[in-house]
Amino acid sequence: MAMIGALASCTATERGAGVGAATGAVVGGVVTGDVGGAAVGAVVGGAAGALIGHASRDGYCVYRDRHGRRYEARC
Repeated sequence: MAMIGALASCTATERGAGVGAATGAVVGGVVTGDVGGAAVGAVVGGAAGALIGHASRDGYCVYRDRHGRRYEARC
C-alpha cells in the first residue's frame, strides 16, 4: 500500500518502472529461488515497465493504419 501512495505523484514512465521492477523481482525470486534471480527480474521488469509507461499517454490510443504503420490518436 505504501508503494501505491509513493507512486501517486510519479509520471507514467516512473510508475511503469516501479511496478515492473517490483513484479519482476517477485517473479524472478520465485522462479529461481534466490536473490540473484530477484535482482535480474527487478532490472528486466523495471526496464520493460518504463518502456511501456513511456509509450502510453492518457487519453490516447495506439492504432495501426491499413499499411501497418502505428499512430496515436485520441481514444
